[in-house]
Amino acid sequence: MYQRKRTVIITGGLFLLTLFVMTVSVGVGESGIAPQKVFDILTAGIFGTTPYWSAGEETIVLGIRLPRVILGALVGASLALAGAALQSLFRNPMADPFILGISSGAALGASLVFVYGLSVAFTIYSIPVMAFIFGLGTLFLVYNVARVGNLIPINTLLLSGVAISALFSACNSFVMFTAGHNLNAIMFWTMGSLSGRGWDYVWVMLPFTLAGIAVMITLTRQLNAMMFGEESAQYLGINVERLKKILLIVTAIITSAAVSVSGIIGFVGLIIPHIVRLVTGPDHRVVVPVCVFAGALFIVLADMFARVVIAPTELPLGILTALCGAPFFLYLLRSKRGEL
Repeated sequence: MYQRKRTVIITGGLFLLTLFVMTVSVGVGESGIAPQKVFDILTAGIFGTTPYWSAGEETIVLGIRLPRVILGALVGASLALAGAALQSLFRNPMADPFILGISSGAALGASLVFVYGLSVAFTIYSIPVMAFIFGLGTLFLVYNVARVGNLIPINTLLLSGVAISALFSACNSFVMFTAGHNLNAIMFWTMGSLSGRGWDYVWVMLPFTLAGIAVMITLTRQLNAMMFGEESAQYLGINVERLKKILLIVTAIITSAAVSVSGIIGFVGLIIPHIVRLVTGPDHRVVVPVCVFAGALFIVLADMFARVVIAPTELPLGILTALCGAPFFLYLLRSKRGEL
């Protein structure tokens, strides 16, 4: 009862904080809009507020910034969730969603669209579709390289991911070398950004995030059992190999979806789950829901900062998350060096 109450309090508090920051973020940009006005625009249909804002301000809020902020929250929640799943699977706080090479595969798919113009097949969705396909394809390749019969050795899986990630990174570098005038577009995409993302991207991302959250919540008890090792989990009646496959599939899908709409935004899945565990403890019944809102909050804050730090130019979001994540990774590496 105490644990459930604590989970509700922490999750509820983070949810309210995330909503507040999202409201503030919608008003931040080259055309600043006060938070109260943003709130009134967003709730005008509910409370019947008499419009005292211009049509341009309403378009900026509802048509440009709101979908961008919501998409950022979905991407952050997905990456943090994927990080929590992989850190549990590998039992290593330095695991993150890109450790299996999914980001390298997705980046290669997007680069092929930029250079060879595959937009005829998928129209405006050509980049997210190809990034998603290549991201999932990377997992399929890594899984089959690592698989030994019906078993998936964790160490082999990790090494396979590193090797295939390096291979796809090399392929992507070759594509960029031949990109010509498309090089700038590829570079900007690989650095990660939410710029120009509208409601169509939100509807693409939303079902994957919700499905990932639902699956992970149902697996929290099994994830808790995995913390004691695979043998202990098996003694508790957990089908470990089946659980590994589910975690890999869910992680690949939500990571590929996130990368496909935002580009490569690294370190979110590394930082957020680790901080959450330091604050809440290792119980995944708390970690999973808290990671969802903490990841969303982190990306919304980072995106808001990216819009103003060198205004009117926008800083790529991946640069900011890397500036936060790289020192944190070094801290983890130093603090855990005796255990590795």
